Amino acid sequence: MAKNSLFAILLRSPWWVSVAIALVLALLSGALLPADYRLVGALSGLPFVVIGALAARRQWQLPGAARVAATEAAVAAMTWPVFSGLLEQAFVRDGYTVQRGKGAADFELERAGRKMVVSARRWKTARTGLDALRPLPQARDAAEAPDALYIGLGEFTDQARAFATEHRIAVWQAAELAQALRELVPVAKPAR
Repeated sequence: MAKNSLFAILLRSPWWVSVAIALVLALLSGALLPADYRLVGALSGLPFVVIGALAARRQWQLPGAARVAATEAAVAAMTWPVFSGLLEQAFVRDGYTVQRGKGAADFELERAGRKMVVSARRWKTARTGLDALRPLPQARDAAEAPDALYIGLGEFTDQARAFATEHRIAVWQAAELAQALRELVPVAKPAR
């Protein structure tokens, strides 16, 4: 599916947007089409219902904004040994074999025969530029891995984001970390 196709955009949008489009199509069909064609017109919204269901399934387990913010604050206060240990636990829980990396790669992961290098040591950097990402393609090639991942909480420069896209480097920020570190990072509940 093309990245900017209507259905790809709807999969990334809240699930209810797709369902609302399906309802609007059904209502318009009922109001504007002749009686013989109303059912066919109403069924034209079925693909949007399916996309809505897929989006809802994907979004069901995602952490909310409060959880993301709390995880970001907790992770930003951690030292490297604590943070790297949590990442390692999360990767192992998700089925990866984890080895501590060398050089630009802090971890070398493998799952189902597919390798990935991960750079996370600069996770606290306020602004991530090209200097943090440039070594990753070489580390990926050296490890003979098809995938690379950079983990950082800070804002990415436009050049860094373009470089990551061009060199197929996945980026995890606060939301992805909150999902990956679910149940591993204790987050204080708000006072009532």
